[in-house]
Amino acid sequence: MLLLYQMRSLNRALYSVESERMSASKEIVEAAARIFGHVIGNGMRSGHKVLQQKLIGSKIAGWYPVPLQKLDPMYEDPDEERRLVKLERLRRRGKGPPKKGQGKRAAKRATK
Repeated sequence: MLLLYQMRSLNRALYSVESERMSASKEIVEAAARIFGHVIGNGMRSGHKVLQQKLIGSKIAGWYPVPLQKLDPMYEDPDEERRLVKLERLRRRGKGPPKKGQGKRAAKRATK
């Protein structure tokens, strides 16, 4: 009986030392994560990898030139003017785009 009691107390002591080591190592891992900016995962998927990447929107936007209309408000785009003239000509002939809600689908629905 005494031997069994001693073995139990020894097991408890070993378990407590092991749990202290685990908690100490866990504290060290948490401190390292705070210092180096790492995230301690719980095994679940997260978007952290994507969020860590550099933002590239400004680099992509910088690739394209600024439209002339923004630089000079008096600038009139010849292509846009040509499009508007053509649209006006088509409307006068009755061939322009229908008003919203009066296209082919609405016409089909109205005849049913």
